Amino acid sequence: MMAQYLELKAQYADALLFYRMGDFYELFFDDAVAAAGALDIALTKRGKHLGEDIPMCGVPFHAAEGYLLTLIRKGFRVAVCEQMENPSEAKKRGSKSVVKRDVVRLVTPGTLTEDSLLDARRHNFLASYAEVRGTGALAWVDISTGELRVMQCDRSRLGPELARLAPREVILPDALEADLAGLVSEFGASLTPLARGSFDSAGASTKLSALFKTASMDAFGQFTRAELAVLGGIVDYLEITQKGKLPLLQTPIKEAEKGAVHIDASTRRNLEITHALSGGRTGSVLSAIDRTITSAGARLLERRLSSPSRDLATISARHNAVDFLLSRDALRSRLRDLLQKVPDIDRALSRLALDRGGPRDLAAIRDGLGQACDIAEAISEDVPDLFVSAKQALRGHDTLTDLLDSALVDEPPLLVRDGGFIAPGYDDDLDESRTLRDEGRGVIASLQQQYATETEINALKVKHNNVLGYFIEVTATHADKMLTKGDRFIHRQTTANAVRFTTVELSELETKILNAGGRALDIEKRLYSALKDQILDRAAYIHDTARALAEIDLTAALAEIARNEDWVRPVVDDSRAFEIQKGRHPVVEQALRKQGGDRFVPNDCTLAEGQGTAAIWLLTGPNMAGKSTFLRQNALIALLAQAGAYVPADAAHIGLVSQIFSRVGASDDLARGRSTFMVEMVETAAILNQADDRALVILDEIGRGTATYDGLSIAWATLEYLHDVNKCRALFATHYHEMTALSDKLDGAQNATVKVKEWEGEVVFLHEVVRGKADRSYGVQVAKLAGLPKAVIERAQSVLAALEDDRPETRANPKAIIDDLPLFSAAPQVSEAPSSQESELETRIKEIAPDELTPRDALNLIYELKGLARN
Repeated sequence: MMAQYLELKAQYADALLFYRMGDFYELFFDDAVAAAGALDIALTKRGKHLGEDIPMCGVPFHAAEGYLLTLIRKGFRVAVCEQMENPSEAKKRGSKSVVKRDVVRLVTPGTLTEDSLLDARRHNFLASYAEVRGTGALAWVDISTGELRVMQCDRSRLGPELARLAPREVILPDALEADLAGLVSEFGASLTPLARGSFDSAGASTKLSALFKTASMDAFGQFTRAELAVLGGIVDYLEITQKGKLPLLQTPIKEAEKGAVHIDASTRRNLEITHALSGGRTGSVLSAIDRTITSAGARLLERRLSSPSRDLATISARHNAVDFLLSRDALRSRLRDLLQKVPDIDRALSRLALDRGGPRDLAAIRDGLGQACDIAEAISEDVPDLFVSAKQALRGHDTLTDLLDSALVDEPPLLVRDGGFIAPGYDDDLDESRTLRDEGRGVIASLQQQYATETEINALKVKHNNVLGYFIEVTATHADKMLTKGDRFIHRQTTANAVRFTTVELSELETKILNAGGRALDIEKRLYSALKDQILDRAAYIHDTARALAEIDLTAALAEIARNEDWVRPVVDDSRAFEIQKGRHPVVEQALRKQGGDRFVPNDCTLAEGQGTAAIWLLTGPNMAGKSTFLRQNALIALLAQAGAYVPADAAHIGLVSQIFSRVGASDDLARGRSTFMVEMVETAAILNQADDRALVILDEIGRGTATYDGLSIAWATLEYLHDVNKCRALFATHYHEMTALSDKLDGAQNATVKVKEWEGEVVFLHEVVRGKADRSYGVQVAKLAGLPKAVIERAQSVLAALEDDRPETRANPKAIIDDLPLFSAAPQVSEAPSSQESELETRIKEIAPDELTPRDALNLIYELKGLARN
């Protein structure tokens, strides 16, 4: 056995080998040590190898999925080795023969299909990248749904595309591993290098044509050699991991190179589109706006948010569909009720194709197609263009749904081996086997009555023992009567008091009863395979239905949030306008509502400019006033609009945005040896080098990580470059008030500020953005709000006053400022204790008895207290 294990392990040296032994998967040697530590299970030993104990651990077969999930999340790959025969079959070859085993599947992060291993509301992408003659391409597949896409992608765009897709695993030609390993790991993906032969474009074309049963790949569009290479790499890897049993892949879709808004990794992170800065989904835009009912609808929403469209016709069609359901509350409510019962059709179909499905997947297809028909009936009126093909795709499955309805019970078990999922009356042989299995005694009693009537022997009995099985027994006096029936009754045995007979019918019945349970299960397995084949024959049409259901779900969800959150339809056109009236941040607004705190303050944003010039707002104001929120909300409004959603504003007019860039917040990258300032400069450089005149750029506090004049000069030059070279729309927040003078120099730049109010030495944030500029930053006041010690605040105020002193001699000699501001004394200053004498106002307030006041008395009291306050 150990020789067999070592032979199989040698073929999968980079994976943990789950070696099936009865009801357990066992792991040995280094695999056992690694798995025991990762899974926190006991490490034991079994036998010896080369004189050393063999480490061993194991997990139960029936609970293996949970352990697989843990191992995959911790970066392991697992080769699943199954028994290919029963132990009894092995013994036929000799008493010491080892049961045949083989690896049936290589489990990797990008090849998961089980529900328990996947997030139902997220895609699980496997990506493939390669270069052919200097041209790069990227392909990605979710084998749990069959979706397969490809696009041209040079190396400079690979990072943003990986950020958009968030694949769990990336395969590359081994020649590119050294160059791209760092980039892949940056996005949390597992890297798998393959031999260059897996990316052969000529071989890939032949392989793909055979897979999709076409004469050539031209049937699906014109693919470059690089695109064929990466598609071939994916198919080759799936053949390796699935041991030749390919998943049910949909025909490849070629994405346009500039079909989606370009959003780089740092912008996605800063805007918290699908994940919050904390790492989870809570607090992200996706979490705040997700009102989808189905898993497929949720996955589609994530794709739309991650890839907003740049096609005006597509955007308009999506807005029209939302408008259609927004104006029909009853229909929208009806559709959402029906969608509640729609299962995950795509993933059920994929599991069936990979032979990892079960009766519940058959039922999922049945229920999903049945609900699709009901949804089609509900949408009886004329529909917008987006729903025309969707409505058509919901129909046409009547024959299949009727078959599944008649074949399956309402609530089938999880596994085929459990049986009991085929409905009574569907198959006569199955019904007979079940009757024999469940009602064998009744069948025998009925036969006994038949024989007694036929022979006119009331004492006739049908009995059973372990030697003869079932037999007919009569007393010796009735034996002659039995024999007169010719060959009908066959003599078996004579005892002292009785004679025993059998019949051909009874012998056959005995065999059927003894094998009824196994035969019933075999029949169900055969029927399961037949039903599965019927489903897979219509897989392409079922995928179309699943896509239509997801589209309807997403549209209804976007209409729902537009209704409940008071969002409006944006105007998106080919202009360069950017006009937002009373825009709001969708996440912050909901957070404030949940906390029961302040109402979100909406703000306008108008980046008006002439054709060919920039439109930039230079935003000043204190920290904590809401500048970063204002910047982000406008970027998110543009993103939502081009994703096909309504937006959180009173009105919005957005000229098509090609790119969204964000540089907001501070962070370092210690793993790469980058300081906070270096990260800021790298991200700023990427924006300046890539932004075109259709881009929307939001920048916050550029230059703050270095010396004041260095930072000011960098920020100044950056703003000028955005205006003169990039010519894009931008929001530029800064604390360098000197930069407000640029509005006089640059035609396309205007000053804006966040209003604050000072009251009795305190600063009150109004969160209102208005035209104009701030005269100060209120940093010391914000520090006071943060709880800095009083002595520090007082010292800061005195230093600030000296630094802001406009005397020429002070500016010429900074050391004079230092000399005039002595350091803290060794002993902390003791604040004067407040006076213990009570003021007249305090005394009067304590005398008030509110419950005894009439309204007129209360009004008079207010005037009285106001007079005391003046004194």
